[in-house]
Amino acid sequence: MAYKTILVHVDDAPHSAARILLAGELALQEGAHVVGVATTGISRFLYQNETVDDQDPHLARHLGILRERAGQALAEFAPRLRALGVQSFEQRILDDEAAAGLSLMARHADLVIVGQLDPRGRGADVPAEVLAGSGKPVMVLPFAARTSSAIAVTRDGIASPGAPAPARHILAAWNASREAGRALQDALPLLRRADRVTVAIIDAEARPGVFGQPPGSEVLAWLERHGVMAALVQGQSGRPGLLKRPGDVGGQLLALAAERDCDLLVMGAYGHSRLRETLLGGVTRSVLDASTLPLLMSH
Repeated sequence: MAYKTILVHVDDAPHSAARILLAGELALQEGAHVVGVATTGISRFLYQNETVDDQDPHLARHLGILRERAGQALAEFAPRLRALGVQSFEQRILDDEAAAGLSLMARHADLVIVGQLDPRGRGADVPAEVLAGSGKPVMVLPFAARTSSAIAVTRDGIASPGAPAPARHILAAWNASREAGRALQDALPLLRRADRVTVAIIDAEARPGVFGQPPGSEVLAWLERHGVMAALVQGQSGRPGLLKRPGDVGGQLLALAAERDCDLLVMGAYGHSRLRETLLGGVTRSVLDASTLPLLMSH
């Protein structure tokens, strides 16, 4: 697998530039095409609603303002990629809500890059909705994402595809689930390029036989056959109470990533039914909300 089409969400958030930067760096490494998408926020289903008058001048004026705002968000997209030396890219304005539009376009992409949910609780939960609706791996950049390039760029603005890229030390969370297996598979292009890969298993003793014998041996062997030499670290979540339910697994993973100076966390995203009024819960939700490093998640 390779990331040959990278879809990046571009908006007016402060860390939108970091998303473009990362998309460009990955494109140089993978020889990928980058698609920058800004949305108006108006659902595409509005145009299918027969009760809406598409000739209404007030509606046209409002849509015009929203499209202009989306265009402003994309203003630096092409210049930033050209400065990195990326040759293959395009940009689009979608008349749609961000999560719905990105999820639809992701069907024709290999990787989606989005920003972390606003910690003040404003706006749609784009990361969770794209994870649940796209069917593709999603990279979530935190608000603290770097804004300077890790790729070497000459005075002429030409970047070296062989230069060090992001994700030099990757922490991969492993619980032997379908989602975790999907995430490792989706992350293989990055895992192969990384300088170091660490696989984390939390509370291995609570599920004997699930992780191999000794714990972690099978996933490490699988990675090695894909050219990835990984180390194993085991942690404990606390498991308080009589029922010994897992403690703060998300916090434990983030603490391990910080302790080992990792610059990417790979993990499966675990979801609940919409009827329970949440798309993603538990460990996934806590990591998405609290992470200060980039995440690569698959659902």
